[in-house]
Formats: sequence, structure tokens, C-alpha cells
Amino acid sequence: MKMARVVGTVVASHKDPELSGLKFLLLQPCGSDGKPASGGEVVGVDGVGAGLGDVVLFAAGSSARQTEITRDRPVDATIMAIVDAVDDGGEQVYLKSNDR
Repeated sequence: MKMARVVGTVVASHKDPELSGLKFLLLQPCGSDGKPASGGEVVGVDGVGAGLGDVVLFAAGSSARQTEITRDRPVDATIMAIVDAVDDGGEQVYLKSNDR
């Protein structure tokens, strides 16, 4: 799994029928502190009700197609969790309530 911040939405009115009903979000990879990390943006399918500004965990590649909503669908990234907090070595480096 990887961490990213939701930085936008992606709307596609014409798409493969297998993608109908899925919500697409634009993800910017981030570090454990929620700050941007190197790497290009990724479009991910939202499986958990994430929103703009949320720090999320996502799976990419074949693992992205192992959730209930993405099984056997042509997706390469799936958001599977919204991050509430990150502790690193006993130090809290990210807390959602302090992020807003």
C-alpha cells in the first residue's frame, strides 16, 4: 500500500461500462507526515468515501482489483482506507484532526 493525499476529482462521462458507478479521485503521493512526496499524480477509484484533502492508503497494480467494488474491473489504483493518524518510532507524525 501507498499513501497519498486526495487533491482533486476526475470526471469521465464516456468510459468502459465496467467503470460505471465508480468515483475517481486524483491522488498526490505523500510521506507519512501527509506532506507531498516525489512522484506523479495517480487516479484512484474510491472505495471508502474519501474526499478532497484526505490522506489515504491505496493499492496499485493487480492488488487494486482485489476489493469488492473493483474485482475484475480495469483499474490500477484503489483507495482502501482514510488515514486518521501515523506514528513513527513512537512519535506522532500525522493526525487527521490537525490537518484541517
